[in-house]
Formats: sequence, structure tokens, C-alpha cells
Amino acid sequence: MATERAEKQVLARTQTSIISLLPAGSEIVAALGALDMLVAVSHECDYPAYVNTLPRVTASAVDRNASSADIDAAVRELSQTGLPVFTLDANDIVRLAPTVILTQSLCEVCAASDGDVRDIAHFISPAPMIVALAGTSLDGVWHDIRAVAAAIGKERDAEALLEAIAARIRNVHDTLKAARAPRPRVAVIEWLDPIFVAGHWTPELVTRAGGMDVLAEPGAHSVRVDVEAVRAANPEILLFAPCGFDVERAERESRVLLAGAAWEWARGLECWALNGNALTSRPGPRLADAIEVMASVFAPTLFPPAHHHYARRL
Repeated sequence: MATERAEKQVLARTQTSIISLLPAGSEIVAALGALDMLVAVSHECDYPAYVNTLPRVTASAVDRNASSADIDAAVRELSQTGLPVFTLDANDIVRLAPTVILTQSLCEVCAASDGDVRDIAHFISPAPMIVALAGTSLDGVWHDIRAVAAAIGKERDAEALLEAIAARIRNVHDTLKAARAPRPRVAVIEWLDPIFVAGHWTPELVTRAGGMDVLAEPGAHSVRVDVEAVRAANPEILLFAPCGFDVERAERESRVLLAGAAWEWARGLECWALNGNALTSRPGPRLADAIEVMASVFAPTLFPPAHHHYARRL
């Protein structure tokens, strides 16, 4: 019996178990067909629905239901005082003893600190493999998917996933090219108060979808701008995709923004609210969805309309 128990303990230690500390990580694991390996997730993980059944090992010091301005102010205050925006349940993480922890090193205020994660990992034996997502471009995101796959033994699944994503992006490209579709001038607003334009992979999404981003540079950080800078860029289409907001909240708050005097000039433009939480904020497989959704906005005669869950005309 003692030998059998010891064998089971060894097996338990050698089986892959994953804690994902960010939504993109959980979505990557799901897309690789490895949901059964997940043992805990962050408080923000919500897709696919299965992750809602798992323990949460992070929490936020900021009220996500506060106004955009109040969220921004709270995050800035915490950053200035050196206090974390996100906290980790160290006891639960150590107790669960994962073999792999998925974190990120891209944004200090977007998810748990990579340094804090590594500090906790020192108390886990054997030490888990830590995979930090860091991609700032589409190629970088695809590299991160491969890195996660390598850590959990899903390399073949990753290649199949990336081939499928590439085929979807290629279909959008080929359709636009065959139609010689014009490229509309596009501005993507990632935060509403204050105004930030979306950076990192989002300008590439716009380009792959057939548009031309008039405010952001591919791979660069999101930057704060004023209303006049958006107006001066002369966009034809405005996409409001606030980071972490679903499409209902994006629509509601964007309508309030556009009703203000400062945005009067934009009321004659084509304006859309996007599900930034699902499409543009998460560097994972659903970036392919984002390209298809944007393509349906930029070239509506060439592509089927986007699902109401993803995009709404303002």
C-alpha cells in the first residue's frame, strides 16, 4: 500500500497542472484543448464558461464598476504609492502546487506582477515553470501561444491552432484583395476618460482587417491623447473598444461620450462600440475574431455582419 501511495504521489507531481493569472492565458489553454489541466484562474478570467467553475487566486484593488475616470485615477494612485493593483492568494497558489503558472510581463497595471508571481513560486516544490506572456505584436502573440504549448506538451495542437488562425486571416486578406476594397481611416479608442488610443497588436488588427490606423503605431504602447488629436487625424471610422469592457458597457459609455460637446464633430462619422474585453484587450486566439469583426465593419458588403455580442453601431 505504501508503494502504491508513493507511486500516486509521484504521478501527481509529474502531471501538468496550470494556474492562469490572466484571461489570455486561460483562453490559450482552452484553445489548445487543455482545460482539464487548469486548476485555478484569475478573477478576470471568464472565457470559455468552464473557467467560471475554477478557484480564483487573484483580486483587484480597483472597483471595475466605477467610472472610467475613477478607474484611471485609482490605478494611477496605486502605481504612484507602489501598491499593487492586483493581489495574489499566495496560500492557495502554494497549496495547489501547479507545475505551470501563466503570467505576463507586458503591463504592470493589467494583471498580477510577474515579480510577485516568481516570489510565490519559490515556496512551491518542485518549482513550477513560469511562462510570462510578453507579445506586443501578432507575431509576438503567436510566439506566446507556442511557448504555452511547449510548457504543457501541446506543441502539435499549437501548430494546428495557428494554422487555422492563419487561414482565417488569409481569407480576410484574399477577399479584400479580390474586391480591391478601399482602406478606411480608422481610430481605435482603448479608454474613454482620459482618452487612450489602442497600441500593441491593435494597429495590426486594423491593417489585417482592411483599415488604416491613423493614430497608433504597431507594437507601441497605448498612448493618451486629447479629443483634438483624434479629430486632427481625420478618421472615417471610430472604434470604441475600452479595455476590459463588454460591448454593452462600451456602447453605453461611448454614447455618453459622443453626446458631449467636445465630440460633436464625430457625430457624422461611422462609430462603433466593440467588445474590447473579448476582442482587443486579450493577446490570444480571439484576435482572429477581432480581425473578422473589424473587416465586417470596414467592408460590410464583403463580410457577414458581426455578432451583436461583439460589435454595435452607435
